[in-house]
Amino acid sequence: MKITEIAQLLKAEISTPAYCKDINIKSACSADLMSDVMAFSKENAMLLTGLVNPQVIRTAEMMDIKVVVFVRGKKPNQGMIDLAEEKGIALLETDYPLFVASGKLYDVGINGHGE
Repeated sequence: MKITEIAQLLKAEISTPAYCKDINIKSACSADLMSDVMAFSKENAMLLTGLVNPQVIRTAEMMDIKVVVFVRGKKPNQGMIDLAEEKGIALLETDYPLFVASGKLYDVGINGHGE
């Protein structure tokens, strides 16, 4: 699923529009603990989280996560946006809670297996 399609599905704003490439997202993980994210490693993956700090971007970079979706109306600050742009990571923001956003993605075939 393309990043713009994900944004539309989640009614999300895109904080880094230049980084909404034609990446096909196949899997996702949902976590607020970055140690849990580090246990998840899939190609062309997305992270959904309510945690808003630079460590999220650093973890995404380390795990080769291409998209971070902030849930519950959380918004990254400009420093986080700049860091994400530097690392080539797309940032999205949705008002949906983590469970609802994850469920919507699961309903359209995005799961934790990448299949």
